[in-house]
Amino acid sequence: MRRARSPLLYAFLALPLLYLLALVAFPIAYNLTMSVQEVNLGNIATLARPFVGLDNYRTVLADPDFRHVLGNSLIFVGTNILAQVGIGTAVALFFAQQFPGVHVLRGLLLAAWMLPALVVGALWKWLFATQYGMINFVLAATGLIATPVHWLSDPSVSLASVTIANIWLGMPFSMILISAALTGIPLEPYEAAALDGAGPVQRFRYVTLPALRPALLAVACLVTIYTMRAFDLIFAMTEGGPLDASNVLPLFSYQASFQRFQFGMGAAIGSFAVVIVVGVALLYIQTLRQETEA
Repeated sequence: MRRARSPLLYAFLALPLLYLLALVAFPIAYNLTMSVQEVNLGNIATLARPFVGLDNYRTVLADPDFRHVLGNSLIFVGTNILAQVGIGTAVALFFAQQFPGVHVLRGLLLAAWMLPALVVGALWKWLFATQYGMINFVLAATGLIATPVHWLSDPSVSLASVTIANIWLGMPFSMILISAALTGIPLEPYEAAALDGAGPVQRFRYVTLPALRPALLAVACLVTIYTMRAFDLIFAMTEGGPLDASNVLPLFSYQASFQRFQFGMGAAIGSFAVVIVVGVALLYIQTLRQETEA
């Protein structure tokens, strides 16, 4: 005999569904609609907008500034994936050791990830300041530089500066996920490897790394999604400058929409970022499914 389902169950299911429809599905659909229309200040408040098809996408793809910003985004995301996953793994292995204060130190490191990105951007903007920044002061005091480096105003290093700041912000998140995966590795393979004479490097290569591979792939997908959405930290530090040297797709979409008032173009630029994020999200879901079935 089937048990009747409580109406409260449907209410609890309806709430997250409405949330996803209102705050995820509708904005994406509205952005895609705007990307095939000519939207400006004169008609943005109305629904009577000229349909232009794929013209906005063609214009965006033909824009050398877009191609430059797309390249910046790929470098920014790729570097963050390698650094956050690599450093996060190293830090997680360090905190897997038992020593006094390990839990306090892990909590302090995780607190950095909980800070708002605008606050982190303001902090790193001060650290990277040319004349009074702490980084130039330390580098000069140690004799590594003779003149101050213009970290945020030099096109050759501004992207590296915002990348370092974003790695610092996101690495604790990767570390805590990898730490959770480490706790799920049984001790028996390590004991067997030690009996066979395997050293620490060999145990990491042949025991730890294969066991962590699904978790590392999942973390890499999450880092990609979060980094592709990076906006406020870069806006606080450089606003995408100088000369778009540190600009990325979300910020470039904002500039097209709210500084040049080309809302259709801004929506088209945002659509490219949405496609990348959705593709990585599907890969992440597939990774979780394989990990669950394993």
